[in-house]
Amino acid sequence: MRYEELTIEGRNAVMEAFRSGKTIDKIFVLDGCQDGPIRSITREARKHDTIINYVSKERLDQLSETKKHQGVIAFAAAYEYAEVEDILKLAEEKGEPPFIILLDNIEDPHNLGAIIRTANLAGAHGVIIPKRRAVGLTATVAKTSAGAINYTPVAKVTNLSNTIKELKDKGLWFVCADMGGTNMYQLDLKGPIGLVIGSEGEGVSKLVRENCDFIASIPMKGDIDSLNASVAAGVLAYEIVRQRMQ
Repeated sequence: MRYEELTIEGRNAVMEAFRSGKTIDKIFVLDGCQDGPIRSITREARKHDTIINYVSKERLDQLSETKKHQGVIAFAAAYEYAEVEDILKLAEEKGEPPFIILLDNIEDPHNLGAIIRTANLAGAHGVIIPKRRAVGLTATVAKTSAGAINYTPVAKVTNLSNTIKELKDKGLWFVCADMGGTNMYQLDLKGPIGLVIGSEGEGVSKLVRENCDFIASIPMKGDIDSLNASVAAGVLAYEIVRQRMQ
């Protein structure tokens, strides 16, 4: 199975992609270029919360496959994002209490792909990622997910803390993985649950952590201090699976 990350090059092509409602993760624009078409593109990008990077001509030439970029290259999601509502609906259709994995600032595409794969196998109904400072659904993510990306909905939200609050109103409760929390084997992880996993470097951000009901830590015996983010997600997801099966 091959996945293409959608690289869109050239002014008309990029503008057309925005107009068609395609999800554009980020655009690279020639630094200092201020003409009409480029200004229209950056305006669209801001409207859609797309990340804008101003770069040199050398950088654009490097990124360009067609060598006809006209000062702008866009990276679109390799897959369409779902809405949070779609994830809840999937749980409802399966007659199961919602189980959602939320990722705070995961920047490594291999980790995101591996977590989507785990989410699918552990029966999670979907994955939620933030728009900023995080990797989107790229070709690498799709490949690492081993096809799970076709079955497990991924939603992208502007503010993770607000999303957690909204889901709490719908009856979900939240557990985040962090050092110094309660041993995960001592927690009751049944019912409608959101599992929050942070990035390897920084863990879960303070604001997101404060919105969680519990902090779960994975017991560790070794000499290094932390697990890879996707492995931590797998360990906790399967503790949730184990408790749900009882």
